Amino acid sequence: MSAISGPLIGRIPGGVVTAEIDVDARRTRVLIADDHPLYRSGLRGALGADARFDVVGEVGTGTDAIAASHRLRPHVVLMDIAVPGIDGISATKAIAGKCPGTDVVILTVLEDSDTFLPAMRAGARGYLLKGSGVDDIARAVGTVRRGGVAFGPVVSEWVIDHLKETHTDGGKPFPELTDRERAVLELIADGRGNDAIAYDLDVSVKTVRNYVSRIFAKLRIVERGEAAMYARRAGLGS
Repeated sequence: MSAISGPLIGRIPGGVVTAEIDVDARRTRVLIADDHPLYRSGLRGALGADARFDVVGEVGTGTDAIAASHRLRPHVVLMDIAVPGIDGISATKAIAGKCPGTDVVILTVLEDSDTFLPAMRAGARGYLLKGSGVDDIARAVGTVRRGGVAFGPVVSEWVIDHLKETHTDGGKPFPELTDRERAVLELIADGRGNDAIAYDLDVSVKTVRNYVSRIFAKLRIVERGEAAMYARRAGLGS
């Protein structure tokens, strides 16, 4: 199978996109987002030689990854984090929110657990290190296409460590939070607004806002709905 599924429609900064979208539902359409042309080319050639995949394009920036995801409707985007302009995590969040049917797998050299959680919270469905072999990458793409999540061996250890940390401190979720912050988070999970939380806890609305800001900073989240989702997953809320 050719590595390029259709004629080129032109070059964009940092990459190319293809004009045609493969309508064969049996093949997984893949978009590669990485700022290293040689790496993109090698990955494109390796995946393109596999009949299960149709590499519909490659881009070199986060902005172009978002635009190409809208235009080409890939099933999976292989996303580097350290791309120019909009970073890979922000691009992942945009794609996850605006491109239904497109999932993102992070593929990065950053062997750093501190980037893993923000990437997953942004909506990534997988996280692999660039040292992963082509077979591992292909397997991850297939897993995500089928609705699963995919982590490399090192990343799986991060997941286990995070779960252990989350359930320390007497089994309380989010041990990094104070008891009062955890109480506020639980009320957020119940759908309570700041005024209602202030009434329930007999504090001022300003105090509640301060609690919410600290919760967001400690959990590295930016939206109230995201806080509620993670709280409910951890068993908080009624």
